[in-house]
Amino acid sequence: MTDETTTRATVRRADEIEGKAVAAGTATEMQVLVGPAEGAPNFALRRFRMGVGGGMPRHTNEVEHEQYVLAGRARITVGDEVHEVAAGHTLYIPAGLPHSYAVLEAPFEFLCIVPNRPDKIAILDAGC
Repeated sequence: MTDETTTRATVRRADEIEGKAVAAGTATEMQVLVGPAEGAPNFALRRFRMGVGGGMPRHTNEVEHEQYVLAGRARITVGDEVHEVAAGHTLYIPAGLPHSYAVLEAPFEFLCIVPNRPDKIAILDAGC
């Protein structure tokens, strides 16, 4: 493809990108670091930050997630398995698989790459 949206480069400082509260989460913020607005045609690179007492309730998404933990610690449930993760851990969460996050050491921060496709979050349990 040679259209302008796929041939231009974007360089920015991540800390200058606005974060938005994640409505389904507790003490959780997300930044879209690279996505369709920057011309990325296939994937979005997002950074999540979760504070003290933060997390996300058990939920599903219609798109897969690839994640890399940058800082902090959390208990992440994926399907029926519980994992304690910290900086340097990677996760692959298939589309449709229930998962949740509970912060153990804040701030918990991770990168999350998802396909640029419509996604729908379905909350399965209330609370984190």
